[in-house]
Amino acid sequence: MPRLVSQSTLAASLRSTSTRSISTSALPRATAVAARSVGQLANKSVLAQLPRSAAFSTSARAMGGHAGVGKGEDNVRPPPDQVLQDIADYVHNYKIDSQVAYDTARLCLLDSLGCAMEALRFPAAANVCGPVVPGTVVPNGARVIGTNYELDPIRAAFNNGALIRWLDFNDTWLAAEWGHPSDNIGSILSVADWISRTNIANGKKPLTVEDVLTAAIQAHEIQGCLALENSFNRVGLDHVVLVKVASAAVVSKMIGNTRDQTVDVVSQAFVDGQSLRTYRHAPNAGSRKSWAAGDACSRAVNLALLVQKGEQGYNSVLTAKTWGFYDVLFKGKEFKFQRPYGSYVMENVLFKLVPAEFHSQTAIEGAIVLHGRMQKNGKTSDDIKHVTIKTQEAAVRIISKSGKLNNYADRDHSLQYITAMGLINGKLDPEDYSDEVAKNPKIDELRAKMSVEEEARYTTEYLDPELRSIGNSVEVTFNDGTTDSIALDYPVGHARRRDEAKPLIKAKLQKHLKGFFPEARQSEIVALLEDHAKLTKLPANEFVDLWVRDQ
Repeated sequence: MPRLVSQSTLAASLRSTSTRSISTSALPRATAVAARSVGQLANKSVLAQLPRSAAFSTSARAMGGHAGVGKGEDNVRPPPDQVLQDIADYVHNYKIDSQVAYDTARLCLLDSLGCAMEALRFPAAANVCGPVVPGTVVPNGARVIGTNYELDPIRAAFNNGALIRWLDFNDTWLAAEWGHPSDNIGSILSVADWISRTNIANGKKPLTVEDVLTAAIQAHEIQGCLALENSFNRVGLDHVVLVKVASAAVVSKMIGNTRDQTVDVVSQAFVDGQSLRTYRHAPNAGSRKSWAAGDACSRAVNLALLVQKGEQGYNSVLTAKTWGFYDVLFKGKEFKFQRPYGSYVMENVLFKLVPAEFHSQTAIEGAIVLHGRMQKNGKTSDDIKHVTIKTQEAAVRIISKSGKLNNYADRDHSLQYITAMGLINGKLDPEDYSDEVAKNPKIDELRAKMSVEEEARYTTEYLDPELRSIGNSVEVTFNDGTTDSIALDYPVGHARRRDEAKPLIKAKLQKHLKGFFPEARQSEIVALLEDHAKLTKLPANEFVDLWVRDQ
């Protein structure tokens, strides 16, 4: 048993120690441990000026605050932050009556699950799926899209969320903060499936796909409205914090929590540790960006279930001085809101018809058009001398990259790589970001000939709520001195081009399903794109069964 050291012995040892550095080699073992724990407070003069307890504790003073000085911190718990209450009131009380929102949600659900199927063609995506313990099967559990896994709703939310997001091909929302609101479907569908199978096993009614669409509209709205005026990326936080918050709110209602419990769940989502954007940017871009949304989905479900079991919330999680979200993570700024919660975000969400980061969508669309013109004129990318890309400030900041691109995640977030693929091949597919395709020397040769500039108009109109454009222009200068250019303000996935996009969304889904299911089932799924009544009446578990494979 270690020998205890008296205070007098320790003090004597400290008096004989240099004030610049404590050497513990000559001290008895227990004394050395105690001396190390004191650290820089070992200086005799410092110790003499501090209360006895101060040398051996962390305090608000050390953390930069003084709330506990005097009578102590005020421990009167305030009412919940208004932001939390507004979200809970919206989820529990707002009735969605927009048919445009429901029609768009139908497209969004099927498009997102198609993206999940396509992701399974990539081993890296399939490798993150399945139970934590191999072989685990949860009775009445949630199914994982495109697999035979049957998991608890927390793990299923991770699996489905990761697959939906993996290829960066699901829907998008661009504002002060960017993001992909359909990421929330990973949690919503998993919970709806689990509840439905559990209800049926207990003689109760399952949820329907209409319930799923309603939750999706609400999750889109929460994430999108928070993103309109609040830039989380500016403080280094990843947008999946909004997936966690939105999913937590809607899942809370789905599992039967009260309005006040949903307030608590949302507070838990904000107090939870938040992801850094490190994995999305040079020089650290990596595959975590593909499963980060799945992680947020699983955290949301876990927190909702914990509150259901009695966990408390944190009323001033946002506004608490020193310790709240605003002071710790948002530079002391409070959230700003452009509009009340409704169905605006789902109605205006952006669909991806090309697998490229959305700030580059009009650039790749333009590059494909230019490729066709080059072919008609007997030219190829070898005839290009220089390419100038003009874009929004956000694109310059997050996807303009020079130098070596190290992996898939690097390439699918490179404006230059994306544009080069369009100019060289006249198309862009998910596999074009692979190491094998990237070996083509023509790609880096063309990237080296590119320059990227901000176009002020594109930045202004990108943030204008009445326009919400995502403009890019691509100008090609050829070796013979001739030029060609194209400028686009709205990509085909924009709400202003929704009718034009619908047949492309259908073709995208058909391509993603090919090879996974018999033709009859593929046709059954694709037909749901245009049969709202049939889709919404389906029990959630039966809808999920359409997407399950036996192996």
